[in-house]
Amino acid sequence: MPTVKVNDINMYYEIHGEGFPLVMIMGLSCDVNWWTPEIIDAMKQNFKTIIFDNRGVGRTDKPEVNYSIKMFADDTVGLMNVLNIEKAHVLGLSMGGFIAQEIALSYPERVEKLVLCGTHCGGAKALAPSNEAMSFLLNPPEKPTEFVESFIPLLFTNDFIESNPDFIESYKQRMLIIPFNLNLYRRQLQAMSFNAARRLKNINIPTLILHGERDILLPSGNAEILAKGIPNVRKVILDKTAHFLFQPDNEKVTNLISEFLAEIVELEAL
Repeated sequence: MPTVKVNDINMYYEIHGEGFPLVMIMGLSCDVNWWTPEIIDAMKQNFKTIIFDNRGVGRTDKPEVNYSIKMFADDTVGLMNVLNIEKAHVLGLSMGGFIAQEIALSYPERVEKLVLCGTHCGGAKALAPSNEAMSFLLNPPEKPTEFVESFIPLLFTNDFIESNPDFIESYKQRMLIIPFNLNLYRRQLQAMSFNAARRLKNINIPTLILHGERDILLPSGNAEILAKGIPNVRKVILDKTAHFLFQPDNEKVTNLISEFLAEIVELEAL
């Protein structure tokens, strides 16, 4: 798959499937390999699904400048411009949800529907990670294998990890395809000083909020804060999932997303 010039960087991207465009944005330090084949296979059935590496990760350029969520949003819209995509559904997971909110606020004409997965609005209103998760975020292990081993319990529930050793091992290998780099991680982490709390009322786009009830990285109470702030919203809390909310039931989650994106009727706030 190609890279293209977007703003000041060469950005790596992939396109899967055909139909109305769906732009999917990954989170902190994550590249396209962190989307599982099952997620991509489900979404490409109905949508032209675009995934990419944010600046600072994967096969996208990693300039030594200060990063921001607005910069990531500008990059995403820049990629849409290069691909001649006038309007798309936008889905963001974790920090990707920050970026998705910023796109909806700064470029509302480019977003058909918004899907916010396991994320928050930033600022003082946002609920902080657990102590365990905060310790990892601020002081992650430098060795890639140790980084992955420490990250896995923040992405999945202990029950899922113990019951699905083959999936977990496969996912670890996906996380290691392009190894973790501590300096680049810190550069992306600096961009996390994001705050959309007072601007949520300006997101006049049909929005689906999905959150794992057992998320310790970004606690599920953040979903309620988002839902109270965004006017046209539907909120679903997934009781068996943690931060990577596509597991243990990928089919249920991808169906929820696909059905929401296919709806024509205007949503009522829930």
